[in-house]
Amino acid sequence: MPLWGTASGPPPPLAEGGGAEGSGGSSGAAAIRSLLPTRRRLRLDPPSKLYFPYEPGKQVRSAVRIKNVSKSHVAFKFQTTAPKSCFMRPPGGILAPGETIIATVFKFVEHPENNEKPLDQKCKVKFKIVSLKVKGPVEYVPELFYLYMSQFDEQKDQVAVEQILRVIFLDAERPSAQLDRLKRQLAEAEAALEARKKPPEDTSPPIVGEGLVIDEWKERRERYLARQQVEEVDSV
Repeated sequence: MPLWGTASGPPPPLAEGGGAEGSGGSSGAAAIRSLLPTRRRLRLDPPSKLYFPYEPGKQVRSAVRIKNVSKSHVAFKFQTTAPKSCFMRPPGGILAPGETIIATVFKFVEHPENNEKPLDQKCKVKFKIVSLKVKGPVEYVPELFYLYMSQFDEQKDQVAVEQILRVIFLDAERPSAQLDRLKRQLAEAEAALEARKKPPEDTSPPIVGEGLVIDEWKERRERYLARQQVEEVDSV
């Protein structure tokens, strides 16, 4: 089943080599690169599966921790075979070297058809995470991968498939290590989201003397009012 992007149509086929036909040097280098093992830029936890609690008729959540283990800034994005029933938060982003993020994946669980067992559905939906090395902390946009592939020829072979993630359903009523781990990751993701929503704290140093000026003004006003009251009493 082909993988489709969540923000746009299917991505164009990735180029495996640069240069026109007849340029033996560049095509030979591309062929050599294709034979070398791809070095992972991202480390995923869980590494190859997305666990969802099985609750038919409901939208359920999964989570995956993504860490940039390379020495460069790396852009990543999700793709899925079921864009109508699944979405990711965030659907993509840019990670600095050593930076970690927990992405939340939402999926609507349909009721089983006929006599189909729930766990028979685990291989129907898949997710793919792709990565791209970028030049510095640029702003992430969904079209970033296409922009790099169209504008920078040397980046065409830098789009890497990090992992294909299979969907695994968990019995929501039965305790398990995978379910406990999922709950912890979802709690961490929610806490990180709430932290990003809070306005940044004002760390600027206080203005020296501002409080003294206000206090002095209040003191002068109180003395003035006191004199006014004394003068009124004397006049009587």
